Amino acid sequence: METLDLLIIGGGPIGLNCALEAQKNNLSYLIIEKGTIVNSLYNYPLYMRFFSTAEKLEIDGIPFISTAPKPGRQEALEYYQGIARQRNINIKLYEKVEKVSREDDLFEIKTTKGKYSAKNVIISTGFYDIPNMMNIPGENLDKVKHYYTEPYPYAKQKIVVVGSSNSAVDAALETYRKGAEVTMIIRHSEISKSVKYWVKPDIENRIEEGSISAHFNSELLEIKEKTVTFKNEKGGIHEIENDFVLAMTGYLPDFDFLKNSGIELQGDCLNPFYNSETMETNVKNLYLAGVVCGGKDTHLWFIENSRIHAEMIIRHILSK
Repeated sequence: METLDLLIIGGGPIGLNCALEAQKNNLSYLIIEKGTIVNSLYNYPLYMRFFSTAEKLEIDGIPFISTAPKPGRQEALEYYQGIARQRNINIKLYEKVEKVSREDDLFEIKTTKGKYSAKNVIISTGFYDIPNMMNIPGENLDKVKHYYTEPYPYAKQKIVVVGSSNSAVDAALETYRKGAEVTMIIRHSEISKSVKYWVKPDIENRIEEGSISAHFNSELLEIKEKTVTFKNEKGGIHEIENDFVLAMTGYLPDFDFLKNSGIELQGDCLNPFYNSETMETNVKNLYLAGVVCGGKDTHLWFIENSRIHAEMIIRHILSK
C-alpha cells in the first residue's frame, strides 16, 4: 500500500484548494469525498446566491467568472468541478472515511471502500451533513425537512419555517411566492442580522404586511401529522394546522468523527483544538481546514476567509 504524503478528507472548495497547493509542491496526495465534488454546494437550495462576490470564492488564483454580482449555486458547481477536471485532481468520490488512526509516524485511514496510509491528514469536512435537531416530539415525521432545495413541492400547503437565518428566510419567501401559507417560528426577537442585505427588507416587509406570519421569541414544541404546537413570547400555547415543517435550524460538524480521530474539543461550542499559525491539531501531522475549525460556531469560517488554510498547512508540512 502506497504511503501518501497527504490525504485530504472532504472534496469541498477548501479541500480542493489543499489539493492544488499539494500539487504545486509535488506532494503525493488524495482527496476522499463521501459524495460528489463540492457535495455541500450540490445540496444547497437550487436558487441560492452567495453573500460573497465571485473573486472572494476563487481558489488558487483561478478566475471565477460570474454573470451576476453574486454567484449562484450552479455557477459555483461549474467553477469548482471544472477546476477538479482541468487540474486533474486526484479524488475518490462516494467513499466515506470511517476512521483515522495514527500508527507510529503514519496514519491509517479506513473508508467504506478500503484502507490508505499517509504521513499527513487534513480534515476539511465542513458542517452541512448533520442537522441541528430540535429534539421535540414528531421531529422524525416525514413532513419535517431539515434541508430545503426548491419551493415547488410546497405550493398551496401550510408551511412552518423554523429559524430566521438566510436559509429560513429564503425558504419562507420562495414558498410564499409559490402559493404556500407560511408561518415562521423564530426564537429571537427579530430576523437575523446576518441575512443577506438585499433579502432582509423583503422578508421584513412581507411580515409587516401580513403576507407571511411570524412569531418572534417563540418555540416549536410538538409536531403532529396535521398540526404543530408552539409557545409564543407571552408563554401562550397555540396549535395550528400544518402540512410541512421546514426546520432551518442549522447544521453541525461531525464531532464524533473529530473526537474519534483524537482531536480535543473545547468549551460549550466544542471548538476543535488547532494551532492558528499551522492549522495542526493536538494530534501531530493531523490538520483542520475550512469551516470545520469553528465547532458549533459555524458562522466563523467561510470559503473567503479559510482559503489561506491550504497554504499554511502545506508550508508547515514542507518545513518538517
